[in-house]
Amino acid sequence: MNHFELFGLAEAYSIDLAELQQRYRKLQQALHPDRFANASERDKLLAVQRTSQLNDAYQTLRNPLTRAEYILSLRGVDMQHEQKTLQDPEFLMAQMEWRERLETLAGDDFAAMDAAYKELDEQTQALQQALESDLQAGADEPAADTVRKLKFMQKLRRELEEIEDNAL
Repeated sequence: MNHFELFGLAEAYSIDLAELQQRYRKLQQALHPDRFANASERDKLLAVQRTSQLNDAYQTLRNPLTRAEYILSLRGVDMQHEQKTLQDPEFLMAQMEWRERLETLAGDDFAAMDAAYKELDEQTQALQQALESDLQAGADEPAADTVRKLKFMQKLRRELEEIEDNAL
């Protein structure tokens, strides 16, 4: 049973996170190992395994990036072992520009930090929209490239947050 089936959801990039959380809590209550305290050792072990699978499925589906990777894996695209790098010269240039920008950014320059966050959020949102379109259209390779781009954007966000934290 795949993660979407476990929660009774359609396989889609765009899901209702509140509904996912509600279904997770309901399943968590039903499968919790404490409910099997008086059961056989085998049943206790199965309960622990099911709870672990449930938690893994929930963590995967609640994050848009891991959800997209999971959808691609269901379609036979293995993102974990893929050594392919992006061949998009425009995006590679944007990466270099972001790197230079982060190197010169001071965490106490709040206007520059806010502008960087805003631009990063706008670019990330545009990539997420492109990813959703690609996944809906079954364009798995472009979707995989967009996931790679989003991973870079996610890393940039963490670095930007680190710069801000170090200034405080």
